[in-house]
Amino acid sequence: MARPSYEFGGPLGATGIVFGLPILLLTFTFGCNDVSGCPVPSLLNPKGATWERIVAETGWPGLGGLFSWEVMGVTLGYYLFSMILWRFLPAHEVYGTKLVQNGKPLKYRFNAFSATMVQFGICAVGTYLKGADFVVWTYMTDNYAQLLTANIVLSYLLSVWVYIRSFSVGTNYPNADLRELAAGGHTGNLIYDFYIGRELNPRVTLPVFGEVDIKTWLEMRPGLTGWILLDLAFIAKQYRTYGFVSDSIVMTTAMQAFYVLDGQYLESGILTMIDIVTDGLGFMLTFGDIAWVPFLYSTQCRYLAVYPVHLGVTGIAGVVSVCGLGYYIFRAANTQKNMFRTRPDDPSVKGMSYIQTKRGTRLLTAGWWGMSRHINYFGDWLQAAPFSLPTGFAGYVILPAGAAAGEFAIKMADGREVIQGDARGWGVFFTYFYVLYFAVLLMHRERRDDLACAKKYGDDWETYKKAVRWRILPYVY
Repeated sequence: MARPSYEFGGPLGATGIVFGLPILLLTFTFGCNDVSGCPVPSLLNPKGATWERIVAETGWPGLGGLFSWEVMGVTLGYYLFSMILWRFLPAHEVYGTKLVQNGKPLKYRFNAFSATMVQFGICAVGTYLKGADFVVWTYMTDNYAQLLTANIVLSYLLSVWVYIRSFSVGTNYPNADLRELAAGGHTGNLIYDFYIGRELNPRVTLPVFGEVDIKTWLEMRPGLTGWILLDLAFIAKQYRTYGFVSDSIVMTTAMQAFYVLDGQYLESGILTMIDIVTDGLGFMLTFGDIAWVPFLYSTQCRYLAVYPVHLGVTGIAGVVSVCGLGYYIFRAANTQKNMFRTRPDDPSVKGMSYIQTKRGTRLLTAGWWGMSRHINYFGDWLQAAPFSLPTGFAGYVILPAGAAAGEFAIKMADGREVIQGDARGWGVFFTYFYVLYFAVLLMHRERRDDLACAKKYGDDWETYKKAVRWRILPYVY
């Protein structure tokens, strides 16, 4: 029997991710907070730390306080509402790529953009009537840790369910229900397969809602929309705390909202992504979609809600320029590739050099795709990097009311004062973690793509790599 081919460090790496990443998110939640600072003082002075001091500085509620049945019910209600919008709003129905084993495509229903617009519209009305005290905003910030825990628990439960259910897939292909196992997801190692995902496109048929493709639904809906709802909740929190809204938190939310809405508007584009075409649905995607994305990616706004940063016209122009350049590269490169594939006679791509493969497909070696094999990844990273830039040299300390911290202190509504002090620069671990993580993610994804293409195209891929030397960033990587 052939030896299993593992990714992500194999079973050991999968174990570390499955149990380590939820702990990391909780560490971010309590290690950078609105109780004592970011990072908490005990992290800056660990020699003097005691358990009692750590509990006081982090606002740690105890293990029992992390979970709330009420919050779990509210979270499930949010998911139910998202499902209702998916089912009853007008949708664009398209077919995906042909399944490897069954040879037929699956049909998908897409309307994430309009669903998000409905949810934003409801929140806009609520904010108009109640202002920053609108219940959605106060509930999300007051129960932030419990909301995170609820989504972590749901990601575990859903991952267990799809893992167990995957053993009902009939592997005598083709089968009648078009179910199949992911190529790298049935190695026989329990923890690895649980993490990476055994079944490629698990679907469930529900009363009223009909057949739901779980993977694409999770990928584009509750987590992405929830990310921006969290950002908006932190804007409201900043207003309740200080009586104003800073340009930095508005700018960060606007850029992140554009990123999300652009992806949801072009939702069908995910059907050619590795997440949909290759990866099964396991803990990796489930946890990533509903816990990691909304709660890690909103860290910058959570920070700015407590320590407002004023960018000014120059700062805003700089951040927008970087984001705009990244978006242009990302969108222009993807548009060029799609045009080359679907309309090769279009004047914008006609005459561009390419390599004809033995499989009958063509690999573009000119334009954006002559610069590097994944120039779109560089654009994706560049447009995301400004998410963290508005936080500056992050870090703050929260002092008691009446501490007389001086002219650089910012007074909160309850009288407490916020300064950077000795924490200045140490908060970047929290606010810039996303930028580093995203770079590693894209480099790892490029490596996975490279291996997949090497198997798919054989010698033609080696020829292509000689023509296009650089992986992501020309002359650098």
